This record gives sequence, C-alpha cells and structure tokens, in this order.
Amino acid sequence: MKKLAKYIIVITTVSAAVMELVDTSIVNVAITDMAGSLGVSIEDMSWVITSYAIANVIIIPLTSFLAEYFGRKNYYLASMMIFTLASYMCGQSTGLVEIIIWRFIQGVGGGALLSTSQAILFDAFSEEERPIASGLFGMGMVLGPTFGPTIGGLIIEHFSWPLIFMINVPIGIIATLLAYTFIDKKDKEGEHKKGMYIDYKGILFLAAGIGCLQYVLERGETEDWFSSNSIRICAALAFAGLTSFIIRELRIEKPAVNLRVLNNRNLIFTTIFTFIVGFGLYTSVFVYPVLAQRVMGFTAYETGLALLAPSLISVILMPVIGKLMSKGVSSIPFVVTGFILFSAFTFITSRISPDAGRWDFFFPFLIRSAGLSMVMLPLINQAVVGLQPKDYSAGIALNNMVRQLGGAFGIAIANNYVAHHYALHRTSLVGNLTPGSPEYTQRITAITQGLSAHINIDSSSAAHGALAILNNQVDRQAYYLAYLDTFNLIAIFFALALPLVVFLRTKKKTSNDGAASKAMLEAH
Repeated sequence: MKKLAKYIIVITTVSAAVMELVDTSIVNVAITDMAGSLGVSIEDMSWVITSYAIANVIIIPLTSFLAEYFGRKNYYLASMMIFTLASYMCGQSTGLVEIIIWRFIQGVGGGALLSTSQAILFDAFSEEERPIASGLFGMGMVLGPTFGPTIGGLIIEHFSWPLIFMINVPIGIIATLLAYTFIDKKDKEGEHKKGMYIDYKGILFLAAGIGCLQYVLERGETEDWFSSNSIRICAALAFAGLTSFIIRELRIEKPAVNLRVLNNRNLIFTTIFTFIVGFGLYTSVFVYPVLAQRVMGFTAYETGLALLAPSLISVILMPVIGKLMSKGVSSIPFVVTGFILFSAFTFITSRISPDAGRWDFFFPFLIRSAGLSMVMLPLINQAVVGLQPKDYSAGIALNNMVRQLGGAFGIAIANNYVAHHYALHRTSLVGNLTPGSPEYTQRITAITQGLSAHINIDSSSAAHGALAILNNQVDRQAYYLAYLDTFNLIAIFFALALPLVVFLRTKKKTSNDGAASKAMLEAH
C-alpha cells in the first residue's frame, strides 16, 4: 500500500507541474482564434500570455515562505484549487479584461505548483532514491513547455479555444483529491506561523520590480520599447523596485527571499547556467513554431507534433541520469555535455532548408531534448553544492526564478532580434531586385505568365498579382533568414557560458548527501 501511495504521489505531483508548464505555452497557438472570438486585436490578446507570466515570476521566489507560513500541504492544495478554478473561469470568459484577470490568478496558483510539487515528490522517496525522483520531475520540466503547442494545436484544429483552459479542470480536481488523500503533512507544519515575521515591504518591492520587469520584457517589442510611456514607466519601476528589494533583503534579519546565499560562488555560476538554459528552452519553443507556421506553412498541430516526438527521449534519459547521480556521478560532465548538445541543435537548425518537412526537424530536436535532459537535473543538484541546509530553500527558489527570467529575456531578445534582422534581410533582398534588372524582369515575367496561364485575368491584373507574389516571397525569405539568425544567437549564448563551468564546484558523495533532493525537501 505504501508503494502504491508513492507512485500516486509521483503521478500527482508530476502531472500538476506539467499542467502548470503546459499553460505557459499552450495559449501561444490559440491567440489568433481567441482574438477573433472575443473581438479584439492579437496585440491586445497577447496580454493573456503576459499576465500569466508576470504572476508566475512573482510567486515563484515566494513559494518557500508561503509554504512555511501556511503549511506545505495546505498551500499546495490551495494553489491547485486556485489554478483549477481560474482555468474554468478563463474558459468561461467573454471579454478581454475578464480573461486577463483570471489568467493572472491562474498564474498565481500555477507558480506554486512547480516548486511545491518538487518538494512533495522528494519527500515520498528515500534519500538514496531522490536523484531518481529528480529525474522524473526534470522529465516533466522538459516535456511541459513542449506539450503546450502540441495540445493547443490539436484543440484549435478540432475544437474551440475555451477547451485549452477547461482541460485543466478534471485534471486539477483529480490531482487535488489525490493530494489531499495521499500526501502527508510535515511535522508541525504551519504551526509556528503566528510567530513568523512577514516581510511585507520585501514582498511588495519584489512584486513591483519583477512584475514591471516582466512587463517590459513581454511587451517591449510590441510597444516599440522606450518610445512608449508605459515601457519607460515600468522600466523605472522595475529598477526602483528591484534595487529596493535587494537593499532591504540584505539588511533585515528575516527576509522573504534570502539573497545572502549569493555569497556562494558556486550558486552564482549555477544561476548563470540556469539562466542560459531558460533562455534556450523557452526561446527555441517560441521561435520554432513561428518559423514553422509563418515560413514553412505548417498547421498548429503539425508544428506541435514535430516538437513533441523527439522530446520523448527525455522519458528515457532523465531517470537514467538520476540513477547515475544517485551513484555519485558528478553533475559537471552532464552540464558540459548538455550545453554542447544544445549548441549543436541550434547550429543544425540554423541551417535548415525553408522547404524542410515536419520530420526534418526530428533529429535537431532529438539533440535538443538530449541536451536539456543532461542539464536540467544536474543544475538542480548543483544549485545547493556548498550551501548550508538552512540555505537550500533560498538557493532553489532563486534558481527557479532565474530560469523563468531567462525564458522571459530570451523571448524578448528574440522578438527584437527577429524584427531587426528581418528589416536588414528584406533591405538586402530588395536591393538585389532592382526594377529593370535582368533578374527582376525574369522573375516578374515568369510569375505573370504563370498567373495568366492558370487564372483567367488580364495582363495588367496579372502584373499586379506578380508584384504581390514577389513581395510575399521576399517577406518569407527575410523572415526565414531572421529566424535562422536567432538560432545562431542562442548558440552564441551557450558557447560563451560553457567556459564558466570551471567555476562550478563538485561535492563528494557522502551518507547524508542528496544535494538537490534534500534541498527540495527542506525548501518547502
């Protein structure tokens, strides 16, 4: 019976974490349909993505404090219920403001599921088995963002957009009931909250700073960066909020987030690697679907399916890596191998043909999944090497927040990079198509004759149609080259970070080791 309970806890916690991670990307492929249904612009509809991301990144570093204050099990159950209720209300929303508000609330509930699920999962395993638990959880962290576009594409193709939210409701209800039944409370859980000091100012500064920073990153490209008043105001608030937060947390005795752990050199460099991993994970998931649909003509479902199939290698690799680490294998060789593999993925993808089919992406994304599998779990363990047990929670919370911020920075940089390089490539391509030149004349003549032969239109209309077709071809080629440039940019980030591995510390395996496993257990 005890063994059955452990497996139920595994299914419950991993499912809850995957459900949260799926919702970070599932909306991306549904924005057009949602905007049309609610009668708003795609630009306005993108607030549905932004609001969730802002709530997520604010709540993640506070999960340790909130779990300690309310009790881990109580906080977990409440978060799951908030997430489920908000998912239902998102699916029932009939206006833009309404769905943005519920999407923010969904992000508040979802942000807690990730870290708290880790702690509960680790608690169900013995110390020797915890690296395997890390592998199971890391597998969900890789597959979650990958499942989003696939599930979203399938739903949009065959059903309607509210189902992308409503699908969470039965899963959330079942997970809540299983968690209530099978997850035990920790000793004296939540009993000492009356005497706990609550750092209200620190929480307020963090929410303002991180929330405004996330807004700037998410909306900067859309609003033309600092030419927008809202971006300038939010950038100033982000700077003031984060500066005040850092100063306060370093001065008071009981901060909401213990920043003093960053005195540990190993944690500083681990967070740099984690930031780069978040950058690569979320940026590649963001850039590829746009490339596939805008340039290659894939449907939303085909786009997600091409990403999903090779990612299933994580199901095999993550538990294996966890098993090896439980036997004392160092994290550092995995990190190095993972970074090299991810760099290879971006290098190969940056050279893919614009006429590539869905399965041409299988091998590159297989390498990507292998690389991510190699770095996810080792970095979770590496984050607490050299820390005292009392500092594990702060180290893990910072690591989780930095990964999310890496993704936010990556998407913002990718948006700006694509827009800039699209303009450069379009200018270059148009410069090679000077009216009257032999190449220009040859192309226009060929397209005009093709239109006249297949469509019953006069020569003047055919000539105008030929210009429109040529313009679309130039656009397509310019976007294609810009997206490939973005994959090259990701490769540069990974390559520049790799030499920093010499600053990571190793830790000999001892009887009380278990680095990240114990970290997660104590953290929440």
